[in-house]
Amino acid sequence: MASKDGNNSDNILQELQVQVPEDVQRGTYANHFIASHTPEEFILDFILTSPPAAVVNARVVVTPAHAKRIAAALLENVSRYEAVFGEISTVTPVTKPDQELTH
Repeated sequence: MASKDGNNSDNILQELQVQVPEDVQRGTYANHFIASHTPEEFILDFILTSPPAAVVNARVVVTPAHAKRIAAALLENVSRYEAVFGEISTVTPVTKPDQELTH
């Protein structure tokens, strides 16, 4: 959309210098994921499951609009991955009733 001075404000890209603190650089492994939401936010819990225990090792809270952008970015990246490495199997592991996750 053009502003009054003729600049296209929607196409302005800002360069951000993102810094990753040393304690975050290693990443956190998760083999399970739970998403929940309220009217104002999405709560993304990344869980390390090692039966009989499971631990939320990262929780990310985002706005609904950002959750939608995350979903779109993940879909795009999965498509790119599959184009190179082949289709990702999405077979859901079967859990016994006594192994259900709680949080």
